[in-house]
Amino acid sequence: MKLLIDMNLSPRWAGFLTVAGFEAHHWSAVGAATAPDRVIMQHARDNDCVVLTSDLDFGAILAVTGGEKPSVVQIRSDDLGVESIGQQVVAALRQLTDELQSGALVTIEPQRTRLRILPLQKTGI
Repeated sequence: MKLLIDMNLSPRWAGFLTVAGFEAHHWSAVGAATAPDRVIMQHARDNDCVVLTSDLDFGAILAVTGGEKPSVVQIRSDDLGVESIGQQVVAALRQLTDELQSGALVTIEPQRTRLRILPLQKTGI
């Protein structure tokens, strides 16, 4: 699985995830630091990457567009360091590989991991 790490996460995530057996690149090594989220999403879609982020905007983009790719993994934690939540992220990536390759939005919190299959279905009354 190829991972594209958003600017809001430390570049240390790339090395950590590479050691864990993933192909991982931080956006700063790929594109402009000021690139809008839609550009990052397009790059991930074009290159079959899963986006790793702490930014809720990526999930919102999937919801608005009804997109089936790229998959997005959102880390929702006060501490975004690899030392704090890294092992939980690796475990989720390994456990949900098939879903992420097919299209999914995964939210990782310190106490739980949630999965939504893409495209996201609009809910409402």
